[in-house]
Amino acid sequence: MADIERLTEVIEPEAQALGFDLVRVKMMPSEAGDGGQALQIMAEDPATGQLVIEQCAALSRRVSERIDALEEQGEVLVEGAYHLEVSSPGIDRPLTRPKDFDQWTGHEAKISLTEKVDGHRNLRGKLDGVEGPMVAILDNRSGRIEVPLSAIHAAKLVLTDELIAATRPLDTTGAEDIIEDEEEKADD
Repeated sequence: MADIERLTEVIEPEAQALGFDLVRVKMMPSEAGDGGQALQIMAEDPATGQLVIEQCAALSRRVSERIDALEEQGEVLVEGAYHLEVSSPGIDRPLTRPKDFDQWTGHEAKISLTEKVDGHRNLRGKLDGVEGPMVAILDNRSGRIEVPLSAIHAAKLVLTDELIAATRPLDTTGAEDIIEDEEEKADD
């Protein structure tokens, strides 16, 4: 299995060099059903909270080149066959950093814990802030619960109308031109 901490050490500077923040690095089974693995990288442009296709492609090329260079030097970062997936975190994004929990305070989230906290392993409700190493959530069933960041196995935002309204749309500059070009081709 791959060392996620080492992969993050390699990938994060490549993302930062392009002006992106790394959201998550994760190894998972390939969706191709071939028994292989996928190295999933989620990153965002701090200005938009998202990545467009060209930004994903640039990060993918940069990470591939860096991993290839390290493998040529004898360091194997991922055992066996794998493919690289680079994406934007999306609207119902994973929450992986303290700043994610802080930024999305007031929005609904699901949190899965590595161990029970106050008798709960799974929580769902509105995020209520971050203080030091603790995240607070207004759980729908149990009220306000504080959990250590270190006890969070996985967390993600829940898609709601409020979240959609709060999410900045992707840059649509030039969209009108694309429509006009398609209309012009249809007229020919």
